Amino acid sequence: MAKKTELKVPDDLAQCQQMLVQMFDQMQQMQGQLDSLLRAKFGSKSETVLSGQLRLFSEIESEQTEDREEEVLSKPVTTSGHGRKKAAKELPRRKVIHEIPKEERACKGCAQELSVISEEVSEQYDYSPASIEVIEHVRVKYACKSCGENVQIAKKPSKPIERGSASAGMLAYVATCKFADHLPLHRLEGIFKREGANIARSTMCDWLAGTAVLLRPLYERMKQRVLQSRIIWTDDTPVKMQDRSHENNIRQGRVWVYLGDKANPFSVFDFTDSRKRDGPKVFLDKFEGYLQADAFAGYDCIFAVGKVQEVACWAHARRKFFESLNSQAKPASEALRMIQELYSIEKLAAAETDELRCKLRAEKSAPLLQQIKHWLDGQKLTALPKSPLGKAVSYTLNNWSAHCIYVNDGELKIDNNRSERALRAIAVGRKNWMFCGSLEGGKTAAVLSTFISTCKQHSLNPVDYLRDVLERLSSGTCSDIDELLPGNWRPGS
Repeated sequence: MAKKTELKVPDDLAQCQQMLVQMFDQMQQMQGQLDSLLRAKFGSKSETVLSGQLRLFSEIESEQTEDREEEVLSKPVTTSGHGRKKAAKELPRRKVIHEIPKEERACKGCAQELSVISEEVSEQYDYSPASIEVIEHVRVKYACKSCGENVQIAKKPSKPIERGSASAGMLAYVATCKFADHLPLHRLEGIFKREGANIARSTMCDWLAGTAVLLRPLYERMKQRVLQSRIIWTDDTPVKMQDRSHENNIRQGRVWVYLGDKANPFSVFDFTDSRKRDGPKVFLDKFEGYLQADAFAGYDCIFAVGKVQEVACWAHARRKFFESLNSQAKPASEALRMIQELYSIEKLAAAETDELRCKLRAEKSAPLLQQIKHWLDGQKLTALPKSPLGKAVSYTLNNWSAHCIYVNDGELKIDNNRSERALRAIAVGRKNWMFCGSLEGGKTAAVLSTFISTCKQHSLNPVDYLRDVLERLSSGTCSDIDELLPGNWRPGS
Protein backbone atom coordinates (compact mmCIF):
# COMPACT_ATOMS: atom_id res chain seq x y z
CA MET A 1 0.00 0.00 0.00
CA ALA A 2 1.11 3.56 -0.69
CA LYS A 3 2.54 5.33 2.32
CA LYS A 4 0.49 8.32 3.47
CA THR A 5 2.24 11.69 3.54
CA GLU A 6 1.69 13.47 6.84
CA LEU A 7 0.83 17.16 6.65
CA LYS A 8 3.07 19.13 8.98
CA VAL A 9 1.22 22.16 10.30
CA PRO A 10 3.50 24.87 11.70
CA ASP A 11 2.77 26.25 15.18
CA ASP A 12 3.33 29.85 14.13
CA LEU A 13 0.09 31.63 13.06
CA ALA A 14 1.82 33.73 10.40
CA GLN A 15 3.31 30.62 8.78
CA CYS A 16 -0.12 28.95 8.82
CA GLN A 17 -1.64 31.97 7.07
CA GLN A 18 1.14 31.92 4.46
CA MET A 19 0.57 28.20 3.90
CA LEU A 20 -3.16 28.80 3.39
CA VAL A 21 -2.47 31.56 0.86
CA GLN A 22 -0.11 29.26 -1.07
CA MET A 23 -2.63 26.41 -1.00
CA PHE A 24 -5.38 28.73 -2.21
CA ASP A 25 -3.11 29.98 -5.00
CA GLN A 26 -2.34 26.41 -6.08
CA MET A 27 -6.04 25.49 -5.99
CA GLN A 28 -6.88 28.44 -8.22
CA GLN A 29 -4.16 27.42 -10.68
CA MET A 30 -5.42 23.84 -10.75
CA GLN A 31 -9.03 24.99 -11.15
CA GLY A 32 -8.02 27.26 -14.03
CA GLN A 33 -6.14 24.43 -15.73
CA LEU A 34 -9.09 22.06 -15.23
CA ASP A 35 -11.54 24.61 -16.65
CA SER A 36 -9.31 25.16 -19.69
CA LEU A 37 -8.97 21.43 -20.33
CA LEU A 38 -12.71 20.79 -19.95
CA ARG A 39 -13.55 23.68 -22.25
CA ALA A 40 -10.99 22.56 -24.85
CA LYS A 41 -12.36 19.00 -24.77
CA PHE A 42 -16.11 19.51 -24.39
CA GLY A 43 -16.92 23.21 -24.49
CA SER A 44 -17.72 25.72 -27.19
CA LYS A 45 -14.74 27.32 -28.90
CA SER A 46 -16.55 30.67 -28.95
CA GLU A 47 -15.74 33.32 -26.34
CA THR A 48 -19.18 34.90 -26.61
CA VAL A 49 -20.61 36.27 -23.38
CA LEU A 50 -24.07 37.83 -23.22
CA SER A 51 -24.10 41.54 -22.41
CA GLY A 52 -26.33 40.88 -19.40
CA GLN A 53 -23.71 38.57 -17.93
CA LEU A 54 -21.07 41.27 -18.24
CA ARG A 55 -23.30 43.88 -16.58
CA LEU A 56 -24.08 41.55 -13.69
CA PHE A 57 -20.87 42.57 -11.90
CA SER A 58 -20.57 46.08 -13.35
CA GLU A 59 -20.87 48.59 -10.49
CA ILE A 60 -20.29 51.84 -12.39
CA GLU A 61 -21.54 52.31 -15.91
CA SER A 62 -22.69 55.57 -17.47
CA GLU A 63 -26.05 55.74 -19.22
CA GLN A 64 -24.35 56.80 -22.45
CA THR A 65 -22.05 53.77 -22.42
CA GLU A 66 -24.94 51.44 -21.65
CA ASP A 67 -27.04 52.79 -24.51
CA ARG A 68 -24.17 52.44 -26.98
CA GLU A 69 -23.38 48.90 -25.88
CA GLU A 70 -27.07 47.93 -26.04
CA GLU A 71 -27.32 49.37 -29.54
CA VAL A 72 -24.43 47.24 -30.82
CA LEU A 73 -25.00 44.04 -28.85
CA SER A 74 -28.80 43.91 -29.18
CA LYS A 75 -28.90 44.65 -32.90
CA PRO A 76 -30.82 41.79 -34.54
CA VAL A 77 -28.70 39.49 -36.67
CA THR A 78 -29.72 39.57 -40.30
CA THR A 79 -29.53 36.36 -42.25
CA SER A 80 -30.07 35.52 -45.87
CA GLY A 81 -32.71 32.97 -44.95
CA HIS A 82 -32.89 29.28 -45.76
CA GLY A 83 -34.66 29.52 -49.10
CA ARG A 84 -33.30 27.88 -52.24
CA LYS A 85 -30.71 30.02 -54.02
CA LYS A 86 -30.79 30.51 -57.78
CA ALA A 87 -28.07 28.74 -59.72
CA ALA A 88 -25.13 30.99 -60.60
CA LYS A 89 -25.44 32.68 -64.02
CA GLU A 90 -21.81 31.98 -64.91
CA LEU A 91 -22.28 28.18 -64.76
CA PRO A 92 -22.58 26.41 -68.14
CA ARG A 93 -26.19 25.66 -69.01
CA ARG A 94 -27.87 22.94 -71.02
CA LYS A 95 -31.43 23.69 -72.05
CA VAL A 96 -33.87 20.79 -72.22
CA ILE A 97 -37.19 21.57 -73.95
CA HIS A 98 -40.24 19.65 -72.72
CA GLU A 99 -43.03 19.70 -75.34
CA ILE A 100 -46.61 18.48 -75.21
CA PRO A 101 -47.01 15.59 -77.69
CA LYS A 102 -48.36 16.83 -81.03
CA GLU A 103 -51.47 14.67 -80.81
CA GLU A 104 -52.41 16.37 -77.50
CA ARG A 105 -52.14 19.98 -78.78
CA ALA A 106 -55.74 20.23 -80.01
CA CYS A 107 -58.17 22.55 -78.19
CA LYS A 108 -60.86 20.57 -76.42
CA GLY A 109 -63.42 23.27 -77.21
CA CYS A 110 -62.91 24.08 -80.91
CA ALA A 111 -60.37 21.45 -81.98
CA GLN A 112 -57.94 24.11 -83.23
CA GLU A 113 -54.18 23.57 -82.68
CA LEU A 114 -52.83 25.14 -79.47
CA SER A 115 -50.26 27.96 -79.78
CA VAL A 116 -47.26 28.72 -77.55
CA ILE A 117 -48.03 31.63 -75.19
CA SER A 118 -45.12 31.46 -72.71
CA GLU A 119 -42.56 29.22 -71.05
CA GLU A 120 -42.12 28.07 -67.47
CA VAL A 121 -38.45 27.59 -66.53
CA SER A 122 -37.09 25.67 -63.54
CA GLU A 123 -33.45 25.00 -62.71
CA GLN A 124 -31.76 21.78 -61.61
CA TYR A 125 -28.13 21.15 -60.71
CA ASP A 126 -26.37 18.30 -62.49
CA TYR A 127 -22.87 16.92 -62.01
CA SER A 128 -20.58 15.17 -64.48
CA PRO A 129 -17.64 13.37 -62.81
CA ALA A 130 -14.22 14.83 -63.47
CA SER A 131 -12.70 13.24 -66.53
CA ILE A 132 -9.08 12.14 -66.69
CA GLU A 133 -7.58 11.89 -70.13
CA VAL A 134 -4.15 11.02 -71.48
CA ILE A 135 -2.62 13.54 -73.86
CA GLU A 136 -0.48 11.86 -76.54
CA HIS A 137 2.15 14.28 -77.80
CA VAL A 138 3.01 13.04 -81.30
CA ARG A 139 6.17 14.63 -82.75
CA VAL A 140 6.27 14.20 -86.50
CA LYS A 141 9.63 13.47 -88.13
CA TYR A 142 10.59 14.69 -91.61
CA ALA A 143 13.39 13.65 -93.95
CA CYS A 144 14.39 14.04 -97.58
CA LYS A 145 12.87 11.24 -99.70
CA SER A 146 15.65 11.42 -102.28
CA CYS A 147 18.74 11.06 -100.13
CA GLY A 148 17.28 10.11 -96.76
CA GLU A 149 19.25 12.87 -95.10
CA ASN A 150 18.28 16.05 -93.22
CA VAL A 151 16.01 14.35 -90.65
CA GLN A 152 14.02 16.86 -88.61
CA ILE A 153 11.44 16.50 -85.87
CA ALA A 154 8.92 18.88 -84.35
CA LYS A 155 10.00 20.67 -81.19
CA LYS A 156 9.40 18.92 -77.90
CA PRO A 157 6.48 20.53 -76.03
CA SER A 158 7.32 22.23 -72.74
CA LYS A 159 6.36 20.44 -69.53
CA PRO A 160 5.83 21.91 -66.05
CA ILE A 161 7.98 19.10 -64.63
CA GLU A 162 10.75 17.77 -66.87
CA ARG A 163 10.18 14.06 -67.54
CA GLY A 164 6.97 14.31 -65.51
CA SER A 165 3.72 12.71 -66.62
CA ALA A 166 1.40 15.46 -65.34
CA SER A 167 0.12 18.46 -67.28
CA ALA A 168 -0.31 21.89 -65.73
CA GLY A 169 -4.01 21.16 -65.28
CA MET A 170 -3.35 17.93 -63.36
CA LEU A 171 -0.76 19.63 -61.12
CA ALA A 172 -3.16 22.48 -60.38
CA TYR A 173 -5.94 20.03 -59.52
CA VAL A 174 -3.82 17.90 -57.16
CA ALA A 175 -2.45 20.99 -55.35
CA THR A 176 -5.96 22.40 -54.92
CA CYS A 177 -7.37 19.10 -53.68
CA LYS A 178 -4.74 18.81 -50.97
CA PHE A 179 -4.31 22.40 -49.79
CA ALA A 180 -7.74 23.90 -50.48
CA ASP A 181 -10.01 20.86 -50.03
CA HIS A 182 -7.70 19.13 -47.49
CA LEU A 183 -7.74 15.77 -49.27
CA PRO A 184 -4.77 13.59 -48.28
CA LEU A 185 -3.03 11.96 -51.24
CA HIS A 186 -4.15 8.42 -50.38
CA ARG A 187 -7.79 9.52 -50.73
CA LEU A 188 -7.05 11.27 -54.00
CA GLU A 189 -5.35 8.07 -55.16
CA GLY A 190 -8.61 6.22 -54.52
CA ILE A 191 -10.66 8.85 -56.37
CA PHE A 192 -8.40 8.60 -59.43
CA LYS A 193 -8.59 4.81 -59.30
CA ARG A 194 -12.40 4.96 -59.56
CA GLU A 195 -11.93 7.00 -62.73
CA GLY A 196 -9.62 4.35 -64.15
CA ALA A 197 -6.25 6.06 -63.51
CA ASN A 198 -3.70 4.27 -61.32
CA ILE A 199 -1.63 7.18 -59.98
CA ALA A 200 0.40 6.35 -56.87
CA ARG A 201 0.44 8.80 -53.99
CA SER A 202 4.26 8.82 -54.12
CA THR A 203 3.99 10.07 -57.71
CA MET A 204 1.60 12.84 -56.65
CA CYS A 205 3.97 13.75 -53.82
CA ASP A 206 6.73 14.24 -56.40
CA TRP A 207 4.35 16.30 -58.52
CA LEU A 208 3.63 18.65 -55.60
CA ALA A 209 7.34 19.09 -54.91
CA GLY A 210 7.99 19.86 -58.59
CA THR A 211 5.10 22.32 -58.67
CA ALA A 212 6.53 24.18 -55.67
CA VAL A 213 9.94 24.39 -57.39
CA LEU A 214 8.37 25.89 -60.52
CA LEU A 215 6.35 28.39 -58.46
CA ARG A 216 9.30 29.36 -56.26
CA PRO A 217 10.31 32.55 -58.17
CA LEU A 218 6.73 33.82 -57.96
CA TYR A 219 6.61 32.87 -54.27
CA GLU A 220 9.79 34.88 -53.62
CA ARG A 221 8.25 37.85 -55.42
CA MET A 222 5.16 37.65 -53.20
CA LYS A 223 7.45 37.51 -50.18
CA GLN A 224 9.27 40.66 -51.36
CA ARG A 225 5.97 42.46 -51.75
CA VAL A 226 4.79 41.46 -48.26
CA LEU A 227 8.05 42.76 -46.79
CA GLN A 228 7.39 46.11 -48.49
CA SER A 229 4.21 46.53 -46.43
CA ARG A 230 3.78 49.13 -43.70
CA ILE A 231 2.01 46.49 -41.61
CA ILE A 232 2.45 42.73 -41.42
CA TRP A 233 0.15 40.40 -39.50
CA THR A 234 1.73 37.11 -38.42
CA ASP A 235 0.94 33.97 -36.46
CA ASP A 236 2.08 30.34 -36.32
CA THR A 237 0.69 26.87 -35.71
CA PRO A 238 2.32 23.49 -35.00
CA VAL A 239 2.52 20.72 -37.61
CA LYS A 240 4.01 17.25 -37.09
CA MET A 241 6.99 16.38 -39.26
CA GLN A 242 8.58 12.99 -39.90
CA ASP A 243 12.16 12.75 -38.65
CA ARG A 244 13.82 9.31 -38.46
CA SER A 245 16.53 10.61 -36.13
CA HIS A 246 13.99 11.84 -33.57
CA GLU A 247 12.13 9.93 -30.86
CA ASN A 248 9.03 8.18 -32.27
CA ASN A 249 10.19 9.29 -35.75
CA ILE A 250 8.12 12.49 -35.34
CA ARG A 251 9.02 16.00 -34.28
CA GLN A 252 7.06 19.23 -34.22
CA GLY A 253 7.53 21.70 -37.04
CA ARG A 254 5.93 25.11 -37.42
CA VAL A 255 3.93 26.86 -40.12
CA TRP A 256 4.07 30.68 -40.07
CA VAL A 257 1.89 33.07 -42.03
CA TYR A 258 2.73 36.66 -42.97
CA LEU A 259 -0.05 38.88 -44.34
CA GLY A 260 0.70 42.05 -46.25
CA ASP A 261 -1.21 45.34 -46.07
CA LYS A 262 -3.73 46.78 -48.56
CA ALA A 263 -0.99 47.73 -51.04
CA ASN A 264 0.52 44.22 -50.89
CA PRO A 265 -2.43 41.83 -50.47
CA PHE A 266 -0.68 38.46 -50.24
CA SER A 267 -0.67 35.65 -47.66
CA VAL A 268 2.82 34.15 -47.55
CA PHE A 269 3.47 30.96 -45.55
CA ASP A 270 6.79 29.72 -44.23
CA PHE A 271 7.81 26.42 -42.63
CA THR A 272 10.47 25.79 -39.98
CA ASP A 273 11.41 22.64 -38.08
CA SER A 274 10.95 24.36 -34.69
CA ARG A 275 9.44 27.45 -33.02
CA LYS A 276 12.80 29.07 -32.46
CA ARG A 277 13.07 32.79 -33.06
CA ASP A 278 15.32 32.16 -36.08
CA GLY A 279 12.25 31.54 -38.27
CA PRO A 280 10.59 34.98 -38.03
CA LYS A 281 13.98 36.69 -37.58
CA VAL A 282 15.25 35.42 -40.94
CA PHE A 283 11.96 36.01 -42.76
CA LEU A 284 11.52 39.57 -41.41
CA ASP A 285 15.20 40.52 -41.66
CA LYS A 286 14.60 43.41 -44.13
CA PHE A 287 11.18 44.48 -42.86
CA GLU A 288 10.52 47.93 -41.40
CA GLY A 289 7.10 48.91 -40.08
CA TYR A 290 4.38 47.56 -37.78
CA LEU A 291 4.25 43.87 -36.86
CA GLN A 292 1.03 42.61 -35.27
CA ALA A 293 1.44 39.29 -33.49
CA ASP A 294 0.93 37.52 -30.20
CA ALA A 295 3.35 38.05 -27.34
CA PHE A 296 5.71 35.25 -28.43
CA ALA A 297 9.16 35.96 -26.95
CA GLY A 298 10.79 34.98 -30.24
CA TYR A 299 9.72 38.33 -31.73
CA ASP A 300 11.55 40.34 -29.06
CA CYS A 301 14.85 40.28 -30.98
CA ILE A 302 13.03 41.78 -33.98
CA PHE A 303 11.51 44.62 -31.93
CA ALA A 304 14.80 45.27 -30.09
CA VAL A 305 16.53 46.58 -33.25
CA GLY A 306 14.04 49.45 -33.50
CA LYS A 307 13.04 49.08 -37.17
CA VAL A 308 9.89 47.09 -36.34
CA GLN A 309 7.17 48.34 -34.00
CA GLU A 310 5.12 45.85 -32.00
CA VAL A 311 1.32 45.79 -32.24
CA ALA A 312 -0.36 43.49 -29.72
CA CYS A 313 -3.64 41.60 -30.02
CA TRP A 314 -6.66 42.39 -27.86
CA ALA A 315 -8.23 39.04 -28.78
CA HIS A 316 -5.40 37.28 -26.93
CA ALA A 317 -5.90 39.49 -23.86
CA ARG A 318 -9.66 38.93 -23.95
CA ARG A 319 -9.14 35.16 -24.17
CA LYS A 320 -7.11 35.16 -20.96
CA PHE A 321 -9.82 37.06 -19.05
CA PHE A 322 -12.45 34.73 -20.49
CA GLU A 323 -10.50 31.74 -19.15
CA SER A 324 -10.57 33.30 -15.64
CA LEU A 325 -14.39 33.68 -15.60
CA ASN A 326 -15.03 30.43 -13.71
CA SER A 327 -12.57 31.19 -10.92
CA GLN A 328 -13.06 34.98 -10.52
CA ALA A 329 -16.26 35.96 -12.25
CA LYS A 330 -16.69 39.54 -10.99
CA PRO A 331 -13.34 41.09 -12.07
CA ALA A 332 -13.13 38.93 -15.20
CA SER A 333 -16.61 40.06 -16.29
CA GLU A 334 -15.66 43.69 -15.70
CA ALA A 335 -12.57 43.28 -17.89
CA LEU A 336 -14.58 41.57 -20.63
CA ARG A 337 -17.19 44.34 -20.54
CA MET A 338 -14.57 47.04 -21.09
CA ILE A 339 -12.83 45.08 -23.85
CA GLN A 340 -16.19 44.52 -25.49
CA GLU A 341 -16.67 48.29 -25.53
CA LEU A 342 -13.39 48.63 -27.44
CA TYR A 343 -14.73 46.18 -30.02
CA SER A 344 -18.04 48.04 -30.18
CA ILE A 345 -16.15 51.18 -31.20
CA GLU A 346 -14.34 49.16 -33.89
CA LYS A 347 -17.69 47.99 -35.27
CA LEU A 348 -18.85 51.60 -35.55
CA ALA A 349 -15.59 52.54 -37.28
CA ALA A 350 -15.42 49.55 -39.64
CA ALA A 351 -17.02 51.32 -42.61
CA GLU A 352 -14.99 54.53 -42.22
CA THR A 353 -11.79 55.59 -43.97
CA ASP A 354 -8.47 55.12 -42.17
CA GLU A 355 -8.40 58.84 -41.27
CA LEU A 356 -11.92 58.89 -39.80
CA ARG A 357 -11.31 55.59 -38.01
CA CYS A 358 -8.19 57.05 -36.39
CA LYS A 359 -10.15 60.13 -35.30
CA LEU A 360 -12.97 58.02 -33.82
CA ARG A 361 -10.46 55.92 -31.90
CA ALA A 362 -8.81 59.05 -30.48
CA GLU A 363 -12.19 60.36 -29.29
CA LYS A 364 -13.66 57.14 -27.90
CA SER A 365 -11.07 54.35 -27.57
CA ALA A 366 -8.21 56.36 -26.02
CA PRO A 367 -10.21 57.46 -22.91
CA LEU A 368 -11.52 53.91 -22.47
CA LEU A 369 -7.97 52.54 -22.65
CA GLN A 370 -6.96 54.91 -19.83
CA GLN A 371 -9.88 53.57 -17.79
CA ILE A 372 -8.81 49.97 -18.47
CA LYS A 373 -5.20 50.78 -17.49
CA HIS A 374 -6.34 52.27 -14.17
CA TRP A 375 -8.48 49.19 -13.47
CA LEU A 376 -5.62 46.81 -14.34
CA ASP A 377 -3.22 48.64 -12.02
CA GLY A 378 -5.73 48.18 -9.19
CA GLN A 379 -6.21 44.50 -9.95
CA LYS A 380 -2.47 43.87 -9.97
CA LEU A 381 -2.36 44.81 -6.29
CA THR A 382 -5.06 42.31 -5.29
CA ALA A 383 -5.03 39.42 -7.79
CA LEU A 384 -2.84 36.44 -6.99
CA PRO A 385 0.02 36.48 -9.57
CA LYS A 386 -0.32 32.81 -10.53
CA SER A 387 -4.12 32.77 -10.66
CA PRO A 388 -5.83 32.89 -14.10
CA LEU A 389 -6.90 36.49 -13.42
CA GLY A 390 -3.43 37.46 -12.23
CA LYS A 391 -1.89 36.02 -15.39
CA ALA A 392 -4.42 37.86 -17.58
CA VAL A 393 -3.70 41.16 -15.82
CA SER A 394 0.08 40.68 -16.08
CA TYR A 395 -0.12 39.71 -19.76
CA THR A 396 -2.13 42.81 -20.63
CA LEU A 397 0.02 45.22 -18.61
CA ASN A 398 3.33 43.75 -19.81
CA ASN A 399 2.27 44.52 -23.40
CA TRP A 400 0.35 47.70 -22.67
CA SER A 401 2.10 50.04 -25.13
CA ALA A 402 1.68 47.46 -27.89
CA HIS A 403 -2.00 47.08 -26.97
CA CYS A 404 -2.62 50.82 -27.35
CA ILE A 405 -0.66 51.60 -30.52
CA TYR A 406 -3.51 50.65 -32.87
CA VAL A 407 -5.33 53.85 -31.83
CA ASN A 408 -2.73 55.98 -33.65
CA ASP A 409 -3.12 54.44 -37.13
CA GLY A 410 -6.41 53.78 -38.90
CA GLU A 411 -5.00 50.88 -40.93
CA LEU A 412 -3.94 48.94 -37.83
CA LYS A 413 -6.35 46.38 -36.38
CA ILE A 414 -7.46 45.89 -32.79
CA ASP A 415 -6.47 42.23 -32.95
CA ASN A 416 -4.52 39.66 -34.94
CA ASN A 417 -7.54 37.63 -36.06
CA ARG A 418 -6.63 38.09 -39.74
CA SER A 419 -3.60 35.84 -39.46
CA GLU A 420 -5.42 33.37 -37.19
CA ARG A 421 -8.10 32.96 -39.86
CA ALA A 422 -5.41 32.42 -42.51
CA LEU A 423 -3.95 29.57 -40.44
CA ARG A 424 -7.32 27.89 -40.05
CA ALA A 425 -6.82 26.07 -43.35
CA ILE A 426 -3.59 24.54 -42.03
CA ALA A 427 -5.35 23.48 -38.82
CA VAL A 428 -8.13 21.79 -40.82
CA GLY A 429 -5.71 20.18 -43.27
CA ARG A 430 -3.40 18.62 -40.69
CA LYS A 431 -6.33 16.64 -39.26
CA ASN A 432 -6.47 14.85 -42.60
CA TRP A 433 -2.90 14.61 -43.88
CA MET A 434 -1.57 14.30 -40.28
CA PHE A 435 2.08 15.32 -40.85
CA CYS A 436 4.72 16.53 -43.30
CA GLY A 437 7.04 13.86 -44.63
CA SER A 438 10.19 15.95 -44.22
CA LEU A 439 11.52 19.48 -43.88
CA GLU A 440 11.38 19.83 -47.67
CA GLY A 441 7.82 18.53 -47.60
CA GLY A 442 6.94 21.25 -45.11
CA LYS A 443 8.48 23.92 -47.35
CA THR A 444 6.51 22.54 -50.32
CA ALA A 445 3.32 22.80 -48.26
CA ALA A 446 4.19 26.41 -47.34
CA VAL A 447 4.71 27.44 -50.97
CA LEU A 448 1.51 25.82 -52.25
CA SER A 449 -0.54 27.08 -49.26
CA THR A 450 0.67 30.58 -50.13
CA PHE A 451 -0.95 30.40 -53.57
CA ILE A 452 -4.13 28.66 -52.41
CA SER A 453 -4.68 31.19 -49.60
CA THR A 454 -3.89 34.23 -51.77
CA CYS A 455 -6.23 32.95 -54.50
CA LYS A 456 -8.99 32.79 -51.90
CA GLN A 457 -8.08 36.32 -50.79
CA HIS A 458 -8.59 37.55 -54.38
CA SER A 459 -11.67 35.35 -55.08
CA LEU A 460 -9.83 33.33 -57.74
CA ASN A 461 -10.41 29.69 -58.66
CA PRO A 462 -7.03 28.16 -57.71
CA VAL A 463 -7.29 25.42 -60.38
CA ASP A 464 -7.76 27.97 -63.18
CA TYR A 465 -5.07 30.26 -61.79
CA LEU A 466 -2.44 27.58 -61.21
CA ARG A 467 -3.09 25.86 -64.54
CA ASP A 468 -2.45 29.09 -66.47
CA VAL A 469 0.51 30.20 -64.36
CA LEU A 470 2.25 26.82 -64.52
CA GLU A 471 1.82 26.68 -68.30
CA ARG A 472 3.28 30.16 -68.73
CA LEU A 473 6.15 29.62 -66.32
CA SER A 474 7.16 26.32 -67.93
CA SER A 475 6.92 27.67 -71.49
CA GLY A 476 8.67 30.95 -70.67
CA THR A 477 5.93 33.02 -72.33
CA CYS A 478 5.69 35.55 -69.49
CA SER A 479 8.18 38.44 -69.64
CA ASP A 480 7.06 40.16 -66.41
CA ILE A 481 6.57 37.93 -63.37
CA ASP A 482 4.41 40.59 -61.69
CA GLU A 483 1.72 39.84 -64.29
CA LEU A 484 1.32 36.42 -62.67
CA LEU A 485 0.73 37.69 -59.13
CA PRO A 486 -2.82 36.81 -58.01
CA GLY A 487 -3.80 40.47 -57.73
CA ASN A 488 -2.65 41.21 -61.32
CA TRP A 489 -3.43 37.92 -63.10
CA ARG A 490 -6.06 37.88 -65.80
CA PRO A 491 -7.28 34.66 -67.48
CA GLY A 492 -5.80 34.21 -70.94
CA SER A 493 -3.73 37.38 -70.71
